[in-house]
Amino acid sequence: MGRITRLDEDAMRTAESQIPQLAAKAGKAAHLRATSNGSTPLVMKSATGQLVLRKAGGQDTVVIKNLPASTPMRVGTVLRRKIGPSKKAPSR
Repeated sequence: MGRITRLDEDAMRTAESQIPQLAAKAGKAAHLRATSNGSTPLVMKSATGQLVLRKAGGQDTVVIKNLPASTPMRVGTVLRRKIGPSKKAPSR
């Protein structure tokens, strides 16, 4: 197991600034890997807000359904799930 390198503030900021590019690259690689397998259909959300089925080879695309528009939220909004009387929180 390798040694853990301590980073100063500038090195940490540099490393953190690369996260979006690394995530985009990983997402594209995963999509390419998923679509390159010619025998398995792929279900995904399209850029136009539809749930689509892309068949083997990526040539045939079937729209499964149109997804509802997203709800705009302000940054920092916290959503809480309400638990009704019939659904009790799990005990720990």
